[in-house]
Amino acid sequence: MDPSEYHFDIAAYNRKCEIEETYMVNRFTERRNKILEDSAPRSNRKYLNRDHAMANQRLIDDYFANEHTYDDAMFRRRYQMQKHVFLRIVGDLSSSDNYFTQRVDAANIEGISPSAKCTTSMRMLAYSVAADAVDEYIKIGGITTLKCLRRLCK
Repeated sequence: MDPSEYHFDIAAYNRKCEIEETYMVNRFTERRNKILEDSAPRSNRKYLNRDHAMANQRLIDDYFANEHTYDDAMFRRRYQMQKHVFLRIVGDLSSSDNYFTQRVDAANIEGISPSAKCTTSMRMLAYSVAADAVDEYIKIGGITTLKCLRRLCK
């Protein structure tokens, strides 16, 4: 078989390859754009800066400090239990479940205190309110509140 018998047009071959490559790139781009249009955006989460340290300090000042804002009767009315019972529950939960301890995150910021986690759970149980209803005072989001309640009820 003599290669000189067969005529090969390299320019035609290159044009054909270029057309096929352009077609494939366009087809890939169309499919990628369709996938991006159909998929939900990932970065639309809204970040709320909840100052857990300030909320914890407010909770301590209101109920647990030596010169607290609200007296024991108000505590009993709002928590549906006496203060020493609540503090016993917080202490027992902190010693038995690591979730109910206050930790520091990677940015060296204090997390949610055990008393705040227990307060959200107790208020949800006492008042039969939704998880988002305790966010204004304690500054804990709804998902975290539900997680606290689940861990408390375990």
